[in-house]
Amino acid sequence: MRQIVGWSLLVAATAALVGFAAGSGSASVPYPEGYRSWTHVKTLILRPGHPLYDGFGGIHHIYANDKALKVLKAGHGKFPDGSVLVFDLFEAPEAEHAISEGTRKVTAVMVKNAKKYKETGGWGFQAFKGDSREPVVKDPVKDCYTCHTGQANRDYVFSQWRP
Repeated sequence: MRQIVGWSLLVAATAALVGFAAGSGSASVPYPEGYRSWTHVKTLILRPGHPLYDGFGGIHHIYANDKALKVLKAGHGKFPDGSVLVFDLFEAPEAEHAISEGTRKVTAVMVKNAKKYKETGGWGFQAFKGDSREPVVKDPVKDCYTCHTGQANRDYVFSQWRP
């Protein structure tokens, strides 16, 4: 379970009302209502053998709101405040030579607010267990931001737009 929380860093990967000390004080990242109607950026499937499979194996869908999408399509630049990226992770059962979308494991959210989330590169992170609104990120620095620092040159975002 701990690895699932850590991978929420991907976007992503990585809402609800969990507060944490960052920048100018306590802040929370809400569940991203309606995100499945936003632009779908990409899908990735992690299969057995991948180094992150134990915590993050399955089907990954990445979504972006309009503000985030503009930067992704430009291929560079800082994301403006209000940008939101969502990483939706599902089980990936395989039967009869087909992989299907199974049970949702986690929905992870990144929200850009440079002042509110100074401690984490301007991004607020949260993840929600399964289909619930139950937050699972306890420490956004350790659980999310640490992994995203490898993408500092891309404003801490892993996903890229594929033209």
